[in-house]
Amino acid sequence: MTRADPVVLRGTDLRHSHRAGGRTVPTLRGVTLTARRGEVTVLTGPSGAGKSTLLRVLACLDRPDHGTVILDGVDATRLSARRRRALRRTRIGYLCQEPAANLVDYLTVSEHLTLAARLRRCTADVAATLDLVGLGHRAGHLPRELSGGEQQRVALAACVVGDPPLVVADEPSAHLDRVSTERVAALFARLAERGIAVLLTSHDPGVTTVADRTVALVDGSTVERP
Repeated sequence: MTRADPVVLRGTDLRHSHRAGGRTVPTLRGVTLTARRGEVTVLTGPSGAGKSTLLRVLACLDRPDHGTVILDGVDATRLSARRRRALRRTRIGYLCQEPAANLVDYLTVSEHLTLAARLRRCTADVAATLDLVGLGHRAGHLPRELSGGEQQRVALAACVVGDPPLVVADEPSAHLDRVSTERVAALFARLAERGIAVLLTSHDPGVTTVADRTVALVDGSTVERP
């Protein structure tokens, strides 16, 4: 995989299981999924289908029991925990579904972006990035002074500091009202326009409307929707 390759992320034959009631329960049964530069890919499926597990595996937070995850040309499944963490910090922006869970309660909005830049080992134009998400006027505010939608937009701003090739979001509109959902969805579309690969889970029509590709997780496997 090279910079000219539109595929930023490739998960192949991913299998994962967990223990429940003293037995091993399969969660992912040979999932294959890609995310491409400049596209919003939305993963759908019923509750309990394994969408969050798949995102965590693809975002290098968890290891699969079997299969490979190639991120920006690097086989993450062959890396040590330390090197996988370094790859994740520099190549992925990850967004939790609970807005407040993405933020540190004692850091201001601008301090979140500065911290993200330090972890990603890059410089940050904090003002320009906050303008991208429409929150330049909130730079000095703490998370508790923001609405849920504003918190999620701050988290997105921190995700894209340094232009990582991949942004991953797990049900990003789960706790947002309609207006906030539309704003966050529009931001995903703008990130794709900048060449970032966006991968997220959602059932919300306000989010799925910006999808370039929709992939369903069914019985632990993926089916791409036309």
